[in-house]
Amino acid sequence: MDSKNVALGIREVPKMHKWITLSIQHLFAMFGATILVPFLTGLSPSVALISSGLGTLAYLIITKGRIPAYLGSSFAFIAPVIAASTAAGVPGAMIGSFLAGLVYGVVAMLIGIFGMDWLIKLLPPVVVGPVIIVIGLGLATTAIDMAMYVPGIDKEVYSMTHFSVALVTLAITILASVFFKGFFSLIPILVGIVGGYSFALYQGIVDTAKIKAEWAAITAADSIGAFFTAIFEMPDFVVPFVDYSPLSVFSWEIVLIMVPVALVTITEHIGDQMVLSKVVGRNFLKEPGLNRSILGDGTATIIASFLGGPPNTTYGENIGVLAITRVFSVFVIGGAAVFALLFGFIGMSTAVIGSIPSAVMGGVSILLFGIIASSGLRMLIDNQVDLGEKRNLIIASVILVIGIGGAFIQISDQLQIAGMALSAIIGVFLNLILPGKEKGHGNGNMFKAETETNKNSNDPHAA
Repeated sequence: MDSKNVALGIREVPKMHKWITLSIQHLFAMFGATILVPFLTGLSPSVALISSGLGTLAYLIITKGRIPAYLGSSFAFIAPVIAASTAAGVPGAMIGSFLAGLVYGVVAMLIGIFGMDWLIKLLPPVVVGPVIIVIGLGLATTAIDMAMYVPGIDKEVYSMTHFSVALVTLAITILASVFFKGFFSLIPILVGIVGGYSFALYQGIVDTAKIKAEWAAITAADSIGAFFTAIFEMPDFVVPFVDYSPLSVFSWEIVLIMVPVALVTITEHIGDQMVLSKVVGRNFLKEPGLNRSILGDGTATIIASFLGGPPNTTYGENIGVLAITRVFSVFVIGGAAVFALLFGFIGMSTAVIGSIPSAVMGGVSILLFGIIASSGLRMLIDNQVDLGEKRNLIIASVILVIGIGGAFIQISDQLQIAGMALSAIIGVFLNLILPGKEKGHGNGNMFKAETETNKNSNDPHAA
């Protein structure tokens, strides 16, 4: 990387006005996806913002301020969080998130001791790619239901008004993705939500009662104290040992729903770190180390589980912002995290987010969930996985049908292995027992090639 193209280096501190502007810009790129996950899972968007901010700050500390990465709500955990919440309420989902975070910690420890080859052998592209496709397509009915039906009423009640709002939102998001340039090309989700919300207002399906109430409280404030009381609001945290007893909520069903997904997201995390290393021009797998990066990711998810937020993960949007702006400063990332914290405590932001119609989120989700599925297909293509090989074709086919079809194993009245978790487990098992394991990595062998490149590369920017 040519250092002359860097606007701000990793450890550079920008001037205050520039710092604020760049941090808010960075948060906006993450904002749409971060609030979409809690919206779909029934969790609090304000808590998601707060846990995202705290998780990012924890990540920056654990990685010694050397990796400019922002962490937000994970899409891979949408279906598992919904399933865990159905089985044991929101506390059940939080226990599952905590356990998933512990998996990150264990994997980080093993990578620190044994390296990362064992993980790549356990989860080659022929397994991870189809599981990612399952994540996207498994959520397809959720997106369509949100787009087509009136919320709170049986889904058989079709609404052309809601569907038109969803289609307009989808169209705006697509146009923003294709035609916008520069930074705006990185926030098509946010642009789509704003555009769809505006059209929903015109269609009269936005409930603005809470927004009006918040505004009335602010304008009625007759002192500084009353003003701040009207502005700030305590989010709906779900805290262990305060709101629930973890031991009374724990079940093996939650373990089987949530933990297998962590292995897939960890593999995605490795891919993100490789791409980020290329963009920034540093070997993050070596310094501060992949084990620290994975530990930071897991810690962010554990923090979210203590507050009632969705599991966190590193964001592809983050890499896109860094690539275009060439602003690599961890202080800018930290500033974005602080602003996320502030927004989470502002009552007006909570009211606005809460008023977004489900049809708007449904329209955005149609594209996003399709992109998730397509990214799984891209993993197979980029790694040149040959589906002409019988073992690869068998593994991919079984994962897709079991995962998308909704197969499950009923172990007991309260213990079930279903959907994505079952498909991931069976995929790993098939990969381990079928001969020709090297074929599952494909001819591209992306992870190995990237690792070797990083090992042999000079790191002129290392601090």
